[in-house]
Amino acid sequence: MRAEIEEQPAALRATLDALLPLLPDVASVARGTRQVLFIARGSSDNAAVYGRYLVEVCCGRLGSLASPSVATTYGGRLDLDGVLAVGLSQSGRTREIVETLGWAAECGARTVAVSNVAASPLAEVAELALITEAGEEVAVPATKTYTTQLAALAVLALAMCPGDEVDRLVAELRHAPDEVEGALATAAAAEELADELTAVTGAVVSGRGFGFSAALELALKLKEACYLHAIGLSYADLLHGPIAVVDEDTPAILVAPASGPTLSGMVAVAERVTGAGAKAYGIGGDGRLATACTRTLPGTGLPEWLAPLGLVVPAQLLTEALARRLDIDPDLPRGLGKVTQTDLFGDKQEDINGRSGGAYPRRARGSGQRDRDRAVHHPAPYRST
Repeated sequence: MRAEIEEQPAALRATLDALLPLLPDVASVARGTRQVLFIARGSSDNAAVYGRYLVEVCCGRLGSLASPSVATTYGGRLDLDGVLAVGLSQSGRTREIVETLGWAAECGARTVAVSNVAASPLAEVAELALITEAGEEVAVPATKTYTTQLAALAVLALAMCPGDEVDRLVAELRHAPDEVEGALATAAAAEELADELTAVTGAVVSGRGFGFSAALELALKLKEACYLHAIGLSYADLLHGPIAVVDEDTPAILVAPASGPTLSGMVAVAERVTGAGAKAYGIGGDGRLATACTRTLPGTGLPEWLAPLGLVVPAQLLTEALARRLDIDPDLPRGLGKVTQTDLFGDKQEDINGRSGGAYPRRARGSGQRDRDRAVHHPAPYRST
């Protein structure tokens, strides 16, 4: 996992070199559409949350996240005329996503696939495929396939933005890999924060706006690679009740861009958490967030619309460091493989790398330490990415 985290700047550069020349093709497919429907699961679904903010804030189009069961379980028929359906899957082989994108086309949508595999069913079913250049990803938790998905979604949004803005935005996007490379320098600080988190029993990970997708992705990573009970949610929803679970054993981890309209609210949440005697850890933000939090991992200087590409790197480094401290192999968490088929009953679970995590060892109650017993490995499902 650590090696693939460090490969992200190169993967992003290669992906942008491959996809930015396709801006006219994306614009052609998107022409005449009024809404973008994202179809994804797992880490790809977190990337889709970023895509939704891009198309709504930057492009002025409605974005929404699909419920694939409407197509695959209920066989619903929707009028998707004027809709651009975007299917995301790192492998391009998750049947549910492939079937739902095909269903969207049958319902009248234009279709785009985002995948790391050109010769995949998802790429074949779409009118246009945006193929990321992450290379093979061996570790089960998605890292470079996730950030390159974010880059592909940024390209998608650029194709739908007003023409007078595109040159400036392309230049900002071209600079993103350099900022991501700089974010790798947070590794030492991530190791120190991991030391503090080894005894916690859970975590509440929160963000808002463009930072929300990075918060969701960190919460997922803490669950799958560290076996930590973590929830990811908007800080607006956090204040509606879930903040009650934040205490000395369940810290808040607050993820924020370095600028933008959501930052002041995140600072206020940090002050509320620490004022109540609990710990608030920050990722990104500015000096105000660093002052309000117990400890902060610095973010990048990326503009708000690109902030998730930089924010997710310290989150990945923290996850990898914490997993090692808990005697967990972050490359191969228990119960996980590289591809998930969500139609579980009676269907074979596929793993494109022939790898999956082990069984589920019992965790001692009343302890912040995860059970370190290693169990026999067996095939098991993984999230769709």
